[in-house]
Amino acid sequence: MFAPRTTPWPLVALFTAGYLAPYLLPTTVGRLERGLALSATQAGAVGSALLLSSATAGFLLASRVERVGARTLARLGLLMAAVGYGGAALTTSVPAVVAGAMVGGFGSGTATTVAATRIAAERDPHRASTLGLLSVSALAGVVYLTVPRLPGHGLTLAAIALTALAVWPLTSRLPGGTPAPRPAAGPDRASARLPYRRSGLVLAGAMLLWSLAQNALWGVSGRIGVGQAHLSEPTVGVVFAVALGAGLLGVLGAGALGARLGRALPIGGGTVLIAGCIALSASATGLGSFAAGEIAWNTVYPVVLSYLIGLAASMDSRGRWAVLVGSASSLGTAAGPLTGSVLSAQAGFPVMGAVLGAGLLLIALPMTAVALHTGGRPLLPGAVRRRGGHPAAVIAAAPGTPAGAIPEVGAPEQPVVQIPLDGTPAPAQRAYDTAAATQAPGAP
Repeated sequence: MFAPRTTPWPLVALFTAGYLAPYLLPTTVGRLERGLALSATQAGAVGSALLLSSATAGFLLASRVERVGARTLARLGLLMAAVGYGGAALTTSVPAVVAGAMVGGFGSGTATTVAATRIAAERDPHRASTLGLLSVSALAGVVYLTVPRLPGHGLTLAAIALTALAVWPLTSRLPGGTPAPRPAAGPDRASARLPYRRSGLVLAGAMLLWSLAQNALWGVSGRIGVGQAHLSEPTVGVVFAVALGAGLLGVLGAGALGARLGRALPIGGGTVLIAGCIALSASATGLGSFAAGEIAWNTVYPVVLSYLIGLAASMDSRGRWAVLVGSASSLGTAAGPLTGSVLSAQAGFPVMGAVLGAGLLLIALPMTAVALHTGGRPLLPGAVRRRGGHPAAVIAAAPGTPAGAIPEVGAPEQPVVQIPLDGTPAPAQRAYDTAAATQAPGAP
């Protein structure tokens, strides 16, 4: 009998509160541009400042969640998000909006850091991150259906602030701090070191560029729909809501598929598909092409993201790589709106999409390599054989497996040598008799 899996709802809610700001980026930037009379580049810079503040929180707090306590940091992050985004929504002063967005961004990053750290400690981090992506996609879809019909520059910011307040009561179920002295030497100190350093750094760098490409388009998608595809803002909002709904289906599919295909194929193949979707969406000139690109892109994007989050979480059970890779992703997310605004202003939306797509094709290779290296790989036929000559099918190297415990790909099989034992006589078959249970004790 297997123990039933419990759903970490506090972590799912905290994940939702932290990730909601990036999901609402297009409408946030568009509302700031129109409501505060900012240029497209200035509005993109405000969005970048928000997300840069979120990434800074991840880098600063990656190793402090266990010591300070998940509950304390989560409450601090939610409070900063509520105050920062709420204040920015209630004022029309541009400096005050920028300051509020940065404070709120730091709060979102703190919440995301706590959620990522605790999710990495779960028995099934991919399932927990999938539920979080489902939750944030559904909530963002509701916002995209309602906000375009209401006036005001700060409605999306207010929605993020209210979400942070709604999640606050669930933080009581998070653990407190567990301060402990650092080990001076020995195996404990070795286990405290960050594992998979080279793979982790490669994944972090690739995630920075991967997220930059996604959010360079996401930050200007509203302008593509209104300016290039000649759609109204409510119509663009409906397209975004449908796209996020398709993303829900994609995440559900990823959750049902699990690790059956491993991580390398969904990450590498999914990134290639995303590159094509970005090129299609950026070159859209009507409702059909714009909706097709956005819906296809938002269907595949959360699937790949869920596997990337699970990959980073699997590399360190303490969640440090999950936070550091997530923070690197936030840096790319932060640079995305400004990058998209500058590229589109200088070369146009179609050229921007082609450049972003080509970049994604390049970084798909190192991301796939990291997934293969850290998530196990099949051995070539004949590399390892059982007694009798039958090849072992697959050996999956789980993170933390000691070096040398698993043969390299293509390694020659080890011969089996029989060692004779001198001086031991071979028993004769007739030297032994059968045991009789009915024989009387002491009988000959």
